[in-house]
Amino acid sequence: RAGQFAAALPPWQQALAIYQRRQDRPQVARVLGLLGAAYLNLGRYGSALEALQQALPLLQASGNRPSQVQVLGNLGIAYRALGHYVKAVEAYQQALSLLQELRNPQAQGQILGNLGNAYRALGDYEQAIAAYQQSLTIARASHDRPGEGTVLGNLGAVYANLGDLEQAIQAYQQSLALARATGNRLGEGDTLNNLGAAYHTQGDYRRAQAHYQQSLTIAQATGYRRLAGEALGNLGLVAEDQKNYPRAIQQLEQSLAIAQAIGDPQAQGLALNNLGHAWFSAGNFAQAERQLRLAIAVLESLRPGLNDAYNVSVFDTQVLTYNLLQQILVAAQKPEAALEISEQGRARAFVELLARRLSPQSAAQIQANTKAPTLQAIKRIARQQNATLVEYSIVPDDDFKVMGKLRGLESELLIWVVHPTGAVNFRRVDLKPLRQQPSASLRGLVTRALRLILNARLPTANLRQTDSPLKQLHQVLIQPIADLLPRDPNARVVFIPQDSLFLVPFPALLDASGRYLIEQHTLLTAPAIQVLQLTHQQQAQLRRTAHPDRLVLGNPTMPSVSLRPGESPQPLEPLPGAEQEAIEIARLLHTQPLLGRQGTKAAVLQRLPQARLVHLATHGLLSDTQTLGSPGAIALAPSGDDDGLLTASEILDLNLQAELVVLSACDTGRGRITGDGVIGLSRALILAGAPSVVVSLWAVPDAPTTALMVAFYRRWRDHPDKAQALRQAMLATLADHPAPRNWAAFTLIGEAE
Repeated sequence: RAGQFAAALPPWQQALAIYQRRQDRPQVARVLGLLGAAYLNLGRYGSALEALQQALPLLQASGNRPSQVQVLGNLGIAYRALGHYVKAVEAYQQALSLLQELRNPQAQGQILGNLGNAYRALGDYEQAIAAYQQSLTIARASHDRPGEGTVLGNLGAVYANLGDLEQAIQAYQQSLALARATGNRLGEGDTLNNLGAAYHTQGDYRRAQAHYQQSLTIAQATGYRRLAGEALGNLGLVAEDQKNYPRAIQQLEQSLAIAQAIGDPQAQGLALNNLGHAWFSAGNFAQAERQLRLAIAVLESLRPGLNDAYNVSVFDTQVLTYNLLQQILVAAQKPEAALEISEQGRARAFVELLARRLSPQSAAQIQANTKAPTLQAIKRIARQQNATLVEYSIVPDDDFKVMGKLRGLESELLIWVVHPTGAVNFRRVDLKPLRQQPSASLRGLVTRALRLILNARLPTANLRQTDSPLKQLHQVLIQPIADLLPRDPNARVVFIPQDSLFLVPFPALLDASGRYLIEQHTLLTAPAIQVLQLTHQQQAQLRRTAHPDRLVLGNPTMPSVSLRPGESPQPLEPLPGAEQEAIEIARLLHTQPLLGRQGTKAAVLQRLPQARLVHLATHGLLSDTQTLGSPGAIALAPSGDDDGLLTASEILDLNLQAELVVLSACDTGRGRITGDGVIGLSRALILAGAPSVVVSLWAVPDAPTTALMVAFYRRWRDHPDKAQALRQAMLATLADHPAPRNWAAFTLIGEAE
């Protein structure tokens, strides 16, 4: 109780030996639980885990539920510190289920707060905030002021990770006042460190340094090693910003040593990243590269065993480390090595899940087989695809170091062009001049381009003649590599975007002479070069099976959905043009379409797994239009007990045999943009087995879409190259409906042949 945890260990260890000799199991369990708690406070997480794991079955056997809750809560802390985040979540959830019967609100609040910490480590900030808010409500209702202060500090950390620094600082200041009022020295030290980080991000180095130093003093006085490591690391960052590189490296190395000593992999990854950054700033590229490669190895050790959602969310907190290593390699004149890291830093969860579905291998084999491709493998994929691959990587501003998912403004664009011959070219584009324009950033420029396309009142001639966002995007994304792209318009170009570039309408980009990109090139997209290798395998597997069924659906009887939270469900608008589209396409494909009431979710699910080709002309829904509990859905006719919505999560559970899936609907190519790519319908369909998917980037107009789709199938029937067929269909639609809104929404992801 005096906070002298090291001094408490020897008598407890002696007591444990006595109780074990007496075979006094309840007391053995009690002392093991106490030892575990002491080890936690000393940052000896491995020892804590060992003691607590021994205590738990003894307590379960004796039926001592209050002690079980305490041990499970501490187990969760140990698991989280050691990087076992899912096990931490499971321990906390077990504790919460026991607390429902025990009615101990204070303990429930503490467990919920720790559950929020585990979700935060996984990058699942939405669930973290929900857990923290519940914990805060309980702490305030039970007048638990120390608990309230702790939760406010944790909430501040999430707000900081999301970039809301004002709200973060407000929460930290409330937390600090409560910690001081209740004599919570450890909480005071944590909050001072976090406040320093917030001031640091705002560029107030003097105030940041003062807070870090106060935090370090408390950590050293209390023996709180984790906090000492964090504070030293943050002081090192201030020293780096002040260009005192020897001091920065010394403090960051001390921070790393503590992280390694307590066995906290997340802290190790952060310390290695920041140490590498300091060496980079000091001009020692070899040392910087070494530290960053070690950092990535540590971060990758955190992902095995996570489910897809957690794999995506935790990877989203790691993207900046991959990005920093690319910058270091480019500075060291190693652009091809930087391409390998660019590939390693994208779509990892996608690749692992897709590889697992392609072949029934062990987890270890999957890990070995899904390592990011080497340069030779990338060249081989370009030859295999017979395409020019264009990979983009966005370099953010360096105003702050790794901080969860928080990103700076785009500073530079790295572009690699991999030719079918295997030749690799590299170009760089300075993005800072964009800040002088109305868009202020690359993301803003993409938003303006989409807004311009969807503005039906604008004459088409204005798009070609004015200095429009479509021309500006061409200048940034295409002009620097225009001389490297194939001259044959039928030669395929595959864009590998990142972040906001997933929303770029590439076919509608305009060159200086007013020509659209689709008039010059045959275009596809993919979330990563390695995904192309896997979709190629999917295509090869499908060719060994024979499923002649072709599923065509148009304008099903629309389901009712809530477009905004709290609104009562309303039927979606019918799509008569989609019905006509389905009838014409079904005639071309010699099949019968599902229309109106025939297009039920049950009927589609029955035929979907066997269909060789799938064409769905209906509404697509984004996850942010309603509470779907899934990243997107396809609107079908309700029947029986279902709501008529085929969600992305349900698609993931299917085993498709379709060579091509076309979602001729609104916004089907959109979704939540992450470091793993777009989490939405297109990703779900590829993971479910479809090697080629055609989706849209906006709400497509009825009549031109029908014309485009019919033209696509006619051309594909005569020439079995989906990318060329889509290009010809776009050009035909462009001739009759010139506005890009009418023809540029669709993109082909995956295989062309």
